[in-house]
Amino acid sequence: MALSDIQKHLFEIRSDADYRVLQQKIIPNVDPELIIGIRTPVIREYAKELRKSGGYAEFIEKLPHQYFEEYMLHVMILNDEKDYETAIRETERLLPYINNWAVCDQFVPKVFKKHTDDLLEHIRVWLDSDLEYTIRYGMKMLMSFYLDEGFKPEYMDMVASSDRTDLTYVSLMTAWYFATALAKQYDAAVKVIEAKRLEKKTHNKAIQKAVESFRITDEQKKYLKTLKY
Repeated sequence: MALSDIQKHLFEIRSDADYRVLQQKIIPNVDPELIIGIRTPVIREYAKELRKSGGYAEFIEKLPHQYFEEYMLHVMILNDEKDYETAIRETERLLPYINNWAVCDQFVPKVFKKHTDDLLEHIRVWLDSDLEYTIRYGMKMLMSFYLDEGFKPEYMDMVASSDRTDLTYVSLMTAWYFATALAKQYDAAVKVIEAKRLEKKTHNKAIQKAVESFRITDEQKKYLKTLKY
């Protein structure tokens, strides 16, 4: 399918104007004029249609995109890529163009779960990047694929060492990661909190998010509150 046809279709499936305004508010670092206003499930369904038809090769090859929703469509197409080598190659190619949390957080190729050993080497490189959303993406991968089976405390060290309060969306992801880690790997995660390994702002946000979680016991929440700066 031609690039112009895909872009045209995105405008045809856009949601109501109120939703566009909402998107503009919650993704403030994207030019409002570059947000079409399409609900996520609608974009996901279109991505599946393109996957099924095979009419997406030219679209994902052409970077940068113009609209926010084009990036959302791009990551949702890649999320269903079954070949790991293709997925990692296309991920590396796309990451420098990601400039907001919404696209970053939607980008989770399912095939990565089967290749966590190989993926780890890429994550180390991403965490060492100077690009805010590349660092955030590395943390998101550690949160998505390394907090359950195969967990190692060293992965928490990787996130803690990459915490940067000068990069707002890295700091927020670090807090989200440790709030999730406290729910899934409490004994290991609480040691990082006790040692105050994170920047003050991130540390307090992680505790706040953990205390708001239903997956952490009341006793744990009470203790975590005593660890705030």
